[in-house]
Amino acid sequence: MIRLSLASFTRLDRPTSLLADSVSQFAPSSSEPLDPESPLGRIRSGQTWIVNNRRRNGLILVKEFYAEFAGPGAAVGGSIDSDCHAVIPLGDFELLEPKSVAERKTGYLTRLQWLKLIERAVARGDARQRSRKLLDLFEEFFDRSDIDKLPDLALAAIVGVMPKTVRMVRHGGRES
Repeated sequence: MIRLSLASFTRLDRPTSLLADSVSQFAPSSSEPLDPESPLGRIRSGQTWIVNNRRRNGLILVKEFYAEFAGPGAAVGGSIDSDCHAVIPLGDFELLEPKSVAERKTGYLTRLQWLKLIERAVARGDARQRSRKLLDLFEEFFDRSDIDKLPDLALAAIVGVMPKTVRMVRHGGRES
């Protein structure tokens, strides 16, 4: 069982893409080795984990050029996340080890459902509409205070918009 907050956010020990580097405000020094017990260490271990489906929690997986959201019940880690550069836990975060192959399979199917949910929510509209829909979707599941702590760049990478657009939508259409 792992319980995390944004303070637990970790990234790889080497510089990678602009996306991973820009969220380093949540990370320790890049010269520190990756802690295998950290969320990112567990994700990159090659083992599959399940985001606890009995909590309001999730994980933003920052890849080199985009980000994915894995909500409650979703499988993370294993070979599908070997390219993960950083992670951002959301809510009362907890990772669980699947107890069976069936539980792991259900986790992968749940992850696919989360990806499809976000895709359907943001499939149409301009950049501002997609940003607003993502923020609205997250507000259905998480506290506003948790969402406000998320970097604009990570949210933008989930829906394929510029961070400036997310920032403008957050502040009611005006740039800050």
